[in-house]
Amino acid sequence: MPVEPSAVRIAVFARAPVAGATKTRLIPALGAAGAAALQQQLIERTLATACAVPAARVTLWIAGATDHPYMLGIAARFGVDVAEQAGADLGARMHHAFAVTAAPLVLIGTDCPGLSPDDLAAAATVLAEDDVVIQPASDGGYVLIALRGPQPQLFNSIDWGTSLVLQQTLARIATLGLRLRLRPTLDDLDTPDDLRRAVAAGLIAPQP
Repeated sequence: MPVEPSAVRIAVFARAPVAGATKTRLIPALGAAGAAALQQQLIERTLATACAVPAARVTLWIAGATDHPYMLGIAARFGVDVAEQAGADLGARMHHAFAVTAAPLVLIGTDCPGLSPDDLAAAATVLAEDDVVIQPASDGGYVLIALRGPQPQLFNSIDWGTSLVLQQTLARIATLGLRLRLRPTLDDLDTPDDLRRAVAAGLIAPQP
């Protein structure tokens, strides 16, 4: 039976915008407070994008305690559910979200302001035919992963935070015999050069 986009949940993985503890690679350029302000802007843009997918059910998965005032406030503003990320590394945390949801799920972070509602809806739609949908990042990772259901082995032994993430994940998908759909590559926002490109493209407001 085809999986309709409206039936597919969207998980937004995010870290609270705490000065000095978020977007740390941009602190030399923006300062700790400026990097935290950018994180706020990215969270809000990502939630707006996810909530623009018709009838999607969005959950904000928070890294750390779920009682952070800003995170609770932004979740209430957008009317989304809140959950706490759990696991020893990013792979374990993502698997946890897929396992808890136990349904087709599109999972994204907040570091790709170029993601659109159409990207999320398209990923949801092709889960009717494919097991895994990945939208690669230009830095060798990915900005979106969608699964029809939990795949416990998919996230094991991946070198998270490196340029090998996509390559290793694709190899694991092939080993597991999963049907894969790749989406167009997009840029993450991690470095000053990334920030300049995002501002020039109008995806992010210029930083003070």
